[in-house]
Amino acid sequence: MTDSTAPQPIRSVLLVTNPLSGHGRGLTAAAAAAARFTDRGVRVTEVRGGTAEESVRQVRAALAAAAAPDAVVCAGGDGLVCITLGALAGSAVPLGLVPGGTGNDLARELGVPEHDPIAAADVVLDGRVRRVDLGTVESSTEPIRFATVVGTGFDARVTLRANRMRYPRGPLRYTLAALAEMASGLAVPYRIELSGVPGQSDAVVEIEAVMVAVGNTRSYGGGMLICPDAVLDDGLLDVTVVGAMSRLEMIRLLPALAAGKRVDHPALSQYRASTIVATAPGAPATADGEPAGVLPATFRALPGALPVFVPDQ
Repeated sequence: MTDSTAPQPIRSVLLVTNPLSGHGRGLTAAAAAAARFTDRGVRVTEVRGGTAEESVRQVRAALAAAAAPDAVVCAGGDGLVCITLGALAGSAVPLGLVPGGTGNDLARELGVPEHDPIAAADVVLDGRVRRVDLGTVESSTEPIRFATVVGTGFDARVTLRANRMRYPRGPLRYTLAALAEMASGLAVPYRIELSGVPGQSDAVVEIEAVMVAVGNTRSYGGGMLICPDAVLDDGLLDVTVVGAMSRLEMIRLLPALAAGKRVDHPALSQYRASTIVATAPGAPATADGEPAGVLPATFRALPGALPVFVPDQ
């Protein structure tokens, strides 16, 4: 259930940017948002770390300072949000979004304007604060918080390849990356343990699968509707399993996903749980489009973990 409140007056914001977000769109969005905040009498401090670790360190230092910001605002995409979530853990400071990345799926899910950084900045100042869930993924790396979707297997390999590509921009990049990844094998054996749903018994799924996606939101990769029934504040994570299929079937499936359409296919199965343990040999994982190690991994829902600014509607 949605838990929202009117925010306290915003007098200062910490604006987190990434020069690489959206091939430079993040910096353009950040500049427009910073000007808007300043025009409305809000003090702006920028964080532009050279690495993810540096950005996290700077945000944590700002939140621990005596004059902590009233809001942390990410000017970029879902990857930058994922990085910032690591610094916000344990903080009650709300997060604002100024979309400027390739995907912007969290902003889209929350109704934050995607192509208008001034309107997005106004959401921080005039909107309301909504508490939404997050997820964590514990794998071969340090635990990572995520806001949208963790992809594993073929899915993650596509994302990692797409992140290395300079062109084209937008969702088409993911489709081309997927076509390139099809040259390798598709399905691998998965074991998926599902638990924590009130009134339901724990379950184990063993299946040959191309990929398994764990979603807090419905979409990723710029609107690809991989977990179409996911709800941001239900305390659960959705799991979509794409079972073994031929390359031809994958080629038919990808355009529908890329177009943001709901896909019904016999090889697709969906589950819901608060804790998921996934195992597959050599399968990589990506959280909000960022590298998240390899399986096995444990995924956990974090109910109401993120206060975030949304339009006052």
